[in-house]
Amino acid sequence: MSQLCAGRIVVVTGAGRGIGREHALSLARHGAFVVVNDLGGNVDGSGGDLSPAQQVVNEIEAMGGKAVANGDDISTWAGAEALINTAVNVFGDLHAVVNNAGILRDRMLANMTEEEWDAVIKVHLKGTFGPSHFAAAYWRDQQKAGKPVDGRIINTTSVSGIYGNPGKTNYGAAKAGIASFTVIAALELARYGVTANAVAPVALWRIKTRHWSRV
Repeated sequence: MSQLCAGRIVVVTGAGRGIGREHALSLARHGAFVVVNDLGGNVDGSGGDLSPAQQVVNEIEAMGGKAVANGDDISTWAGAEALINTAVNVFGDLHAVVNNAGILRDRMLANMTEEEWDAVIKVHLKGTFGPSHFAAAYWRDQQKAGKPVDGRIINTTSVSGIYGNPGKTNYGAAKAGIASFTVIAALELARYGVTANAVAPVALWRIKTRHWSRV
C-alpha cells in the first residue's frame, strides 16, 4: 500500500475509541506520525483514563509507526494549546488536525439542563475551535516566516446537525455549528496554504420487529 501520509504529523482528538481510533490507525498505516488525544472518559464525558489513547499508540508502534498519547482536555483553551504544542515538541512540526472528540448528553428540549447543553457545546464546538485556532496560528507564523505550509483541518460534523434528531438539540446545534465553522475556516486559511473540510459519518441499521399474536 502506498503511504499517502508518509512523514505527515497529525493530531487526532477523541482517538482512543470509535471513529477517532480508526482515524489514528489508518493515518499511521499511511505513514503519518500521530498524536493520539483522548481523555478516556465515558460517552457522557465523565471520568478519565489515558489508557485507551495509550492502547492506540501501542497498536501503531506494533505496526512500526510512530505515535504519542495525549490526555489534554481540548475543550479548554490551555488544553487545546498544549495539544498542538505536543505535536510540534515531540515530532517537530504539524501538518493536520482531525477534530473528532465529542460526548453525548441526550435529553428532550423541555427536560434538558443548562449543564447538559453547555457540556456538549463545549466539547464539540469549542473543542473544535481550540485546536483549530492554535494550529492555524502555527501555520500562519510558518507561512509568514517563509516556510512552505500544506496544512489540513478535518472536522467531524453529523447529519443530526442537518436533518435533526429528537433528544439532541445540544448535539445537533454543536454539529451544525461545526459545519458552518468549517466553511468559514476554509475561506480564511486558504491564504496560508491550509484547507478545512468536514466529514459527517452516519450509521444505518435495520430494526427488526417481532409481531406477537394472541393465542
